[in-house]
Amino acid sequence: MTDIGGAVELLRAGQRVARAGWNGKGMWLEYADDARFGPNEVLLLPFIVMRTVQGGFVPWLASQTDILAEDWIVL
Repeated sequence: MTDIGGAVELLRAGQRVARAGWNGKGMWLEYADDARFGPNEVLLLPFIVMRTVQGGFVPWLASQTDILAEDWIVL
């Protein structure tokens, strides 16, 4: 287990991470880069996405508890 700093390093290295304390099964974070969006294929800056329980992906915004947590794990 690690803290948010370690989790970010793992994300940048291509790993998927999650919180051991998350209730939703199958949820994780992943680093997204070189993404394109829309009909004009606008280049998006790198960002972190979350895989939801339903299997979709959404941009992730850390909560205060996520930032201070020390239960980040590599999947």
